[in-house]
Amino acid sequence: MDRLIQQMILQVLGPRIDPTFSEWSFGFRPGRSGHDAILAAHEMIRSGRKVVVDVDLKTFFDLVQHDVLMERLSRRIGDKVLLRLIRGYLQAGILAGGLVMERHEGTPQGGPLSPLLANILLDEIDQELERRGHRFVRYADDCNVYVRSQRAGERVMSLLRSLYGRLRLEVNEQKSAVAPAHSRKFLGYDFWYARSGEVRRGVAGKTLATFKSKVRELTRRKRGMSLKRVVEDVSVLVRGWKNYFGLAQTRGVFRDLDKWIRHRLRVYRLSQWKRGRVIFRELHRLGVPTEIARSAARCQNGLWRNSAHSLNAALTLRYFDQLGIPRLAD
Repeated sequence: MDRLIQQMILQVLGPRIDPTFSEWSFGFRPGRSGHDAILAAHEMIRSGRKVVVDVDLKTFFDLVQHDVLMERLSRRIGDKVLLRLIRGYLQAGILAGGLVMERHEGTPQGGPLSPLLANILLDEIDQELERRGHRFVRYADDCNVYVRSQRAGERVMSLLRSLYGRLRLEVNEQKSAVAPAHSRKFLGYDFWYARSGEVRRGVAGKTLATFKSKVRELTRRKRGMSLKRVVEDVSVLVRGWKNYFGLAQTRGVFRDLDKWIRHRLRVYRLSQWKRGRVIFRELHRLGVPTEIARSAARCQNGLWRNSAHSLNAALTLRYFDQLGIPRLAD
């Protein structure tokens, strides 16, 4: 289906249907964001609901059953022409082995209409959770229900299996769990306890590892780019990451990341100079004392250690600030 037609359907359906969704649904809705979902989850944990029912669905967007979705749509939409257009969108052929194959499940990836259809289908779960008085946060197909005990969590998990089963969706048992809220991640964040006992927002360990892996790729010594280009690429990554994880209450982690990123860039600069004579000349030009510059020039194979000492005085935090790299801990 043409993207313009999808946008027209969105303009018709969105304003009519979105206001009927649960207030605890945050994904792909106007005026709502992942940050809102994180803040809502944080508040639920702070209120004493320290056990989470964390549900993961098996490849949700690939396995949505068209007949189930269309039946739920027909309950909300009386316009048969609009319903036929949506079914046509869902069943648009896919190319497989040189042949166009009709699809009977899944929604087109990247289509602007798919998120709204997902919210329409999953709203049935939201409404039932609300009817039963549960506190939950849903972002797209990620749903976390917050309860006060493990026993209550197990009951909710059983309920959710049944509710998703009605929609012919399958819970991924390996990735789903009833567990302490601080032991699970949500939208890249996790929650931790300060010494005072206060619950705070953090960045999940796996998310940190992925970020550092991307920085390593951009700053690998044999990349062959100018320092200016590398700094530009790193800055784009850091700025986007900071915008999303700015809610994290982990200043110490961010401060360590700032030091580590700049250490990587110092190593990159030192590796570009290569020969000892060049290392000495450039360090001396940047104001590094003669003896320290000579020591660094003699230890060409210890780039990581050298960059942590001799270059700190020359390529300071302020130096990288001037190059445009944003600080995470500001």
